[in-house]
Amino acid sequence: MKVAVTGKGGVGKTTLSSTLARLYAAEGRTVLAADVDPDANLGLALGLTESEVNSITPVSKMKELAMERTAANESRTFYKMNPQVSDLPDKLAKDINGVKLLVMGTVDTGGAGCVCPEHVMLKSLLSSLVFRKDDVVVMDMEAGLEHLGRGTASLVDQFIVVIEPGARSIQTYEKVKQLASDLGITNVNVVANKIRSEDDREYIRQRIPEENLLGFISYNAEVIDADRRGVSPYDTSPTVVEEIRQIKAKIDQK
Repeated sequence: MKVAVTGKGGVGKTTLSSTLARLYAAEGRTVLAADVDPDANLGLALGLTESEVNSITPVSKMKELAMERTAANESRTFYKMNPQVSDLPDKLAKDINGVKLLVMGTVDTGGAGCVCPEHVMLKSLLSSLVFRKDDVVVMDMEAGLEHLGRGTASLVDQFIVVIEPGARSIQTYEKVKQLASDLGITNVNVVANKIRSEDDREYIRQRIPEENLLGFISYNAEVIDADRRGVSPYDTSPTVVEEIRQIKAKIDQK
């Protein structure tokens, strides 16, 4: 199972990603969780302490490793575009509560964008994750699919957009749907978070096709408190775990 979770910052995609990863790990599955969001906090949501999270160097900052794997020259003008990276997840991942956490980070490409050894290694590494055929891979991504190439995207089992009951979130879903379509992916599913009432549920149902709606997560003070304390919602909120367990059951059926 390869799952990509996306959405705007603050909508709850990390809560969903971390809880899905912990639920799969609890089944005895080998789970790799990749934090591909620039505002990396998947480690905290999985159960790491703040100091443990701060001690992790994102892959994007490993310049020497990037130079080595891409065989870049000193001026960084010539390098391999397809470096060998399949061994890196096991070497670089941090084990936490049965989940292997890989903090990818992002490469600052400047205003016009650029390609550099770090960027090439990062993209190659992300692509390699979908070929781990015996593992569950959960990718916590920013609000877009720019990290995924066509070949990578075609091997992802689930594209999930986490939204809130509001117009801006619906627009994000439509944007991701278009990006996915450009990559040849037509099936983009939705989890609606921070649901306060039946009116919120109805708002979502009217705008998201039933076949693409995986479920709802209630507005939950326990999750907010867990975030403030830097602890895992999996360990502090039975309600959110049960709601995401039901969402996972739908994912497994698709």
